[in-house]
Amino acid sequence: MNSLMKRNGFAPMRSSFFDDFLMRDLFGRDNWTSEDSTLPKVNIVETNEEFRVEMAAPGMKKEDFHIELDNDMLTIHSEMSSENFDEDSTFTRKEFSYQSFKRSFYLPNTVEADKIKARYRDGILNLEIPKKEEAKRKPVKTISIS
Repeated sequence: MNSLMKRNGFAPMRSSFFDDFLMRDLFGRDNWTSEDSTLPKVNIVETNEEFRVEMAAPGMKKEDFHIELDNDMLTIHSEMSSENFDEDSTFTRKEFSYQSFKRSFYLPNTVEADKIKARYRDGILNLEIPKKEEAKRKPVKTISIS
């Protein structure tokens, strides 16, 4: 489904074939950013034990993120504003900066939603989403022939 979408008056976003085909159970469709910023890119890694979401967001602080879980929808969003002042004896200049984004992900029912962990380090927001025991791949079992 490579369709254009428009959210809350923001610029259209195009979903990729990879997002649609491979990540359809985990990758959400509610993603937007303000005009003056870029949508942070994510890596979604699946291991036998968990899903890991790695979001590149350099220059931010952990307090800038808001992470919410509503049923099976995990949402990461941020709204930041900053003011820079350059003052001399006759002139004051203000420069304002506003940035916001929102990324949402549908979680499969095979995860332990109450055990999600998040940390922010070196410009990367990491979320660890553990799988339920029944969703973990079992080792190969050899069956003997009698």
